[in-house]
Amino acid sequence: MKSHTWMCTPVVCLVAALAMPPGIFAQDQDNEVQNHRPKHHTYKLIDLGTFGGPNSFYFSQPIVESVNNRGRAVGGADTSLPDPYAPNCDTPDCLILHAFQWKNGSLNDLGTLPYGHSSEAGWINDNGLILGGSENGEIDPITGLPDNIAVVWRHGEIASLGTLGGSFSFGNAMNNQDQVVGISLNTILDPFSMVGLGTQTRAFLWQEGQMQDLGTLGGPDSWGAFVNERGQVVGWSFTDSTPNPVTGIPTQHPFLWENGKMHDLKTLGGTRAVVGAFAGSGGGAINDQGQVIGTSNLAGDLTHHPFLWSREILKDLGTLGGVNGEAYWINESGDVVGRADIAGSSNHHAFLWRNGKMKDLGAAIGWPCSTAVDVNSAGEIIVDTGICGVGGGPGSISESGEPIVDLNTLVFPSSELSVGDVNYINDRGEIAATGVLPNGDHHAILLIPNGDCDDDLETEIALAQSATLSSAEVSPSVGNTIQQSNADGALTSSPRKYIATRRHIYGQRAVPSN
Repeated sequence: MKSHTWMCTPVVCLVAALAMPPGIFAQDQDNEVQNHRPKHHTYKLIDLGTFGGPNSFYFSQPIVESVNNRGRAVGGADTSLPDPYAPNCDTPDCLILHAFQWKNGSLNDLGTLPYGHSSEAGWINDNGLILGGSENGEIDPITGLPDNIAVVWRHGEIASLGTLGGSFSFGNAMNNQDQVVGISLNTILDPFSMVGLGTQTRAFLWQEGQMQDLGTLGGPDSWGAFVNERGQVVGWSFTDSTPNPVTGIPTQHPFLWENGKMHDLKTLGGTRAVVGAFAGSGGGAINDQGQVIGTSNLAGDLTHHPFLWSREILKDLGTLGGVNGEAYWINESGDVVGRADIAGSSNHHAFLWRNGKMKDLGAAIGWPCSTAVDVNSAGEIIVDTGICGVGGGPGSISESGEPIVDLNTLVFPSSELSVGDVNYINDRGEIAATGVLPNGDHHAILLIPNGDCDDDLETEIALAQSATLSSAEVSPSVGNTIQQSNADGALTSSPRKYIATRRHIYGQRAVPSN
């Protein structure tokens, strides 16, 4: 799906802001002095290009660390070769897709497993180990689609992680100790298979060439979502095999796995919970302090809230006055970001939860919804915006909980690519995002900080932030986070069915986060 990004130019922002009461601006500037508001960065936009096809991608299901702290980025790019499995293609263009690594100014093709056609990379750690998936030339006997196997690349060489006996595996995350967590099928028949392929789905931990089944909380399936630097793994698991009347699936609890044992983190009263967000399928769900964030149904399974689990206590983080909310990422300081419904509306806004309080980060001017997808160690928060459950708005950033700013206004020199969905921000402030060309094609881009905004631009930003908050307060309800889809709303039916192709596991968001 092609998206169209609205760019907030300084002139437009200024006109919108001047429609507000004049006293707001002087007060805002006074507050900036009093609060020592951090300056915003300007960014250089780098187009990573393709391998001859029209598009390149970062993969955002689950949320991934697509650019490491050495500035190397990974993803997937179209070649010019037709996909032999069409119409069961990895991209909308039905072209062969290859994993890439971008480093030192060049895009490098990482290749595939023997006999495979397409591959993709989703995660790169600070050691340079790359995690992704590749076709292996086999066809799944149930779906008739090409098998996809979790792989890693080290020094340009590809290695399969294997499976737990089934035809599919998928790596969700890894740490700087080169430990990988993810999911794999085994061969035991299971009507509630979390990936919908007929056999049990199991969380795994892969290290030193070996894949370990982490077990379950008593049910048939589990999902490994994230691993921190201490080797603690978080995910979720069925606790039994009995479907619940509202969700249609067995009871599902989040877990923390350490020292060979899986611990049940419980729920906020409902029968379904995950670490990270329902729509995001994970995210930065645990920090190195062992604090875990996630999303849980409340009693009755008709609404859900973000939670923080810390020191054996499960805390409901609430919402912005509305019904539902989801947590996407937690940094080492315990800052939690995500999205939550606002009062009196089905729209949701990006939030920052810090020191026991949830702060509304607003929405882009002209767009009703926003989602904070990541926060780095410096408190820089990247935000997707747009129509609820659809997207289409500009990628944005919040500095330490300040109202969001359209990243397009911070790109110098300007580019024909507009900044759309944001993917990941590393601790150096480098942002992996989607760039949208005038013809609608998408390219993976990097935004590299290249200086601080001058005083004139900071004034324009302050005016735009005032207009952003004002616009957000009166935005019409375009989407509906309760009724639009199960993943965005009340989770009233079975979980999202994954199939063994990259477009459903990685690239195209099954449920946009905007």
